Formats: sequence, structure tokens, C-alpha cells
Amino acid sequence: MPDILLIQPPIQDFYLTRKRTIPYGLACLAGALEKAGFSVAIFDALATHKSKPLPRPAQMAYLQPFYGEPDVSPFALFHQYRHFGYSYQHIERIIRESGAFLVGISSLFTAYSDEASKVAAIVKSVDPGIAVVMGGHHPTALPEAALQSESVDYVIRGEAEESLPALAAALKTGGSLVGISGIVLRQPEGHLQVNDPVWLKNLDDIALPAAHLIKHRYYQRGPRGAAVVVASRGCPLQCSYCAFGADSGYPYRKRSVDAIVREIDQQVRAHDIGFVDFEDENLSMDRRWFLDLMAALKHRYAHRNIELRAMNGLYPPALDDAMVPAMRTAGFKTLNLAVGTTVAGQLKRFNRKDVRSAFEAALQAARRNDLTAVGYIIVGAPDQSAEDSLADLLYLAGHRVLAGVSVFYPAPGSRDYQLCKKRALLPERFDLMRATALPLDQKTNRLESITLLRLGRILNFMKSMQDRGVPVSPRQRAVSGNRPDPADRTAVGIWLLQEFFRSGIIGGLTSEGRLYEHKAAPDLVRMFLEGIQNLDVQGVSS
Repeated sequence: MPDILLIQPPIQDFYLTRKRTIPYGLACLAGALEKAGFSVAIFDALATHKSKPLPRPAQMAYLQPFYGEPDVSPFALFHQYRHFGYSYQHIERIIRESGAFLVGISSLFTAYSDEASKVAAIVKSVDPGIAVVMGGHHPTALPEAALQSESVDYVIRGEAEESLPALAAALKTGGSLVGISGIVLRQPEGHLQVNDPVWLKNLDDIALPAAHLIKHRYYQRGPRGAAVVVASRGCPLQCSYCAFGADSGYPYRKRSVDAIVREIDQQVRAHDIGFVDFEDENLSMDRRWFLDLMAALKHRYAHRNIELRAMNGLYPPALDDAMVPAMRTAGFKTLNLAVGTTVAGQLKRFNRKDVRSAFEAALQAARRNDLTAVGYIIVGAPDQSAEDSLADLLYLAGHRVLAGVSVFYPAPGSRDYQLCKKRALLPERFDLMRATALPLDQKTNRLESITLLRLGRILNFMKSMQDRGVPVSPRQRAVSGNRPDPADRTAVGIWLLQEFFRSGIIGGLTSEGRLYEHKAAPDLVRMFLEGIQNLDVQGVSS
């Protein structure tokens, strides 16, 4: 039985992206605990294909007009709210059988903090004597909120590879907790002692993640395994919407190339790894270090055909004509590029540079090196107009890139979170601070946000048809043939796209073949149709 049990809680939402939930942070902490002499288990409550439909929470009733009916078309968004992961009853059984004296609970996102608190309550229901510590971005940014749950004994703020072993040792021996870096705890008189977050100076001193505790079979991509690696922490940029930039107090640091290769070697030896995602905030900021890393990965793994990605996004000005070919030969097949916006006023509000020239240069380099690309824009941010976001979407339409439309949500610790708080724009509840809840209803209203999401889907379907050699054009006004078989998603998409060009209606189709109309902002739809009339819409493939 382990001394310490680390838990990734389940989540409740409209969708789950499995490839983004590998519990890398818990594996890092487990490695540090094992190095300190503790036995550790990770229970990843998300590592299951099980999910359970749930009634939509009452506080999300306002989403009914947007997510009301199921849709089998390529323009579908969300419909069914679900519990993703193991049941709370199963989690209770795991805790009861573990025998751990300390349970650590990951609470990465504020929107899912209720699920983390519920796991803490389950721990105390099993045995009030088990110590419960919570870590992750949510308790780091909002420690007082995390400790509103009486089931949480301690919070560790920041990076816990040193603090958590120190806490475990103090609990085991009866030592003092007061001096543990990053800790937040209740004092006998009732107030909280809140220590500053800890940011480790030398990342190479950290033990390698305990990757053997991850449920690799669940996270496979096809027949081969998948891994997450963090090569650097923090980011030197100061984007207003991000909680990990230079002005957040989270310093930018890099690991040595040798340490990164050792970590990947560890996983390659144990599993047939075919995919590695670098979860860095900004992987390519240090050009020389990045090129050294790409050269090392090419030398070490070229014969293994491992695909590399950086799904958190790459900053286009941090790429050049030497770096993109190096990425291709190291194993990259797709560039995930952070555009943010192309509009001057919004760039100023986001505290970002105009990256269009660098973005277009990266796309050209991607095409020369047979790479695809995704370009991400943000919609629905404070004081951001829907018309500006539509201009961003049409900009992506004219380039050989997939359009990634991200609805803004206020991230605690960011400047935009503070702005929203100051101006009373924050949702009333933490669980509404997620993109699927369309959290802001301000200059871009919720109907406009959902319209931009659907127009992004329509645009990407048009791009996919271009790549397949199927001509689609807003000049095609006639709807061809009878209503398609709902099981043929592509045929449904083509049919609905022609209807969209003809009438300006974004249609949906149920599995029974019933056609209905999605709610959409008519002015945005009209502007989109007018805009693509004059554009040569580009596909995605190179």
C-alpha cells in the first residue's frame, strides 16, 4: 500500500479532450516523492472511456438556446453535459483500499474546482485522519477559495516538487509545517497562513517524472503510446489573458537538452512511444536551445518515427527558416501557431505584437517542409468586438491553415481576470469560468460567440473539402439532391453548406434526419458570407 495517493479528479463538462489530460504534473510530483523515499500511487480518475450523461446544471440554463439539440453535421458543437471519468463511488473505493496517510489532489482549472473539492470530501468521509493537500493552478492563484472546503487541510502554491516531500516528511514525523515553502494552512486561531508560491530555480535538479504510474494504455494514439514533456516553464511574454507570463510572477526557465532527452528515453524504453506533446507555454523562444533540442531529438529518435507536437501553441515571431525544417526532421508534422488577433486595438488590449508577417512566413516554411498548421484566435474577450473576431476568422480563411477559435475565459492570476473582477464581468460561479459556458456576455455577446464558433466549424469544413478536391463556393446557391443520410457526415456537411450559402441559415441535422436551424447572429453570418465571396478560401494540407 502506498504512503501517498495522488489523484486527478473527474470532470463534468460538455466534452473532454483525452490527449490533453495525461497527469504529467502528478507524475512529476510522484518522481520527487519516490526520490525522497515515499511509496506513491497515482489514481487518474480520467483514465477511462466511461462517461455518464448528466442533467445540465441549473446555472447553465442560459446555454439551452445554443446547445439545445443534437447535431450529426460537421458544424455541431456541444449538446450533452456529462461526467467524464470514474464515478465518485469508485474513487471512494480506491481511497479506502489505498491505506495512504496523505492524499494529494490536482486542481488545475478553476472551472473544475468543485470536482476537486468533492474528492477531498470523499477522502475525509473514508478517514478524517488522512491529510489532504491540494495543488495546481487553481489553489496557487486562489488559495483562500481552495481552503473554503473544510476537507482540504493544506494547499501548496506553485511548483511542489520540493514542498510536497517536505510536507509528507513533516506529517510522518510530527515536524513543523510552518516553514514549508509555498504552503497555505489554517492557524489555530482560524486565519490562514498563505506563503508565496515556489518557483524552482534549476529544473535539472528535479527527479524525472514517475511515468510508470501513468495509465499509458488509455492514452495511446492508435497502436502506439503517447507522452507529455515539459521542456521549459513559464513564458517571457506578457499577454493579458495568460496566467503564466512574465508579469504573473511565474519565471521563464529551461531544462537542459540532456535532461529532456533522458526523460523521453525513460518513456521510450518502457513503452512504444509514437507521439510526444511538449506542453510548454512557449517552446521556441530561445532559438539556440531550441535548435539544439531539435538536433538531439532527430539524432536520438529519427528511426522511431515519433511525432512531435507543441499543442499549447508556438509564438510565430520565435520561428524562422532554419527552425521549421529542423522541427520537420525532428518529427513535427503540424505547427500550432498562436495568432491571438490581427486587430490593432485588440492587440493593444492583449499586450501582444502583430504577428501576421511572422505567421505568414511560418506558414510558407511549413508548406515548403510538408507540414500542416493550425492558427488560433481568441474571441469574446473583454472589450473585443465580434466584428473584429470575424475579421480574424476571414484572415485565417485566406491562408493555408486550420482555424482554431478559442472562446475567452478569465484565468485567475492573469491581468484580464483582474480586469473582469474590477469591472464585475466575472461569472457568479467558478464552474462558469470555462469556454463552453461562454463566460462573458459583454461587447461580444453570447450569441455572437457561439456564432463565431460555428462559423469556424463551417470554414474548416470548407477547407477540408478544398483539400479533398470537392469544389465548394458561396456562389453555389442550388442545394443538390435529396436530404442526405444522417450517417454520412461529409454528405450532410456539403448539403448544409450549400443551404447556408443559399439562405444564410446554419442548419443542424438530427440522427433521425430532422433538419433544424441553429441560433446565430444574423449580422455576423451576413458579414461572413460577404467576406468569403471575395476570398480564395485556402485548404489546410501542404
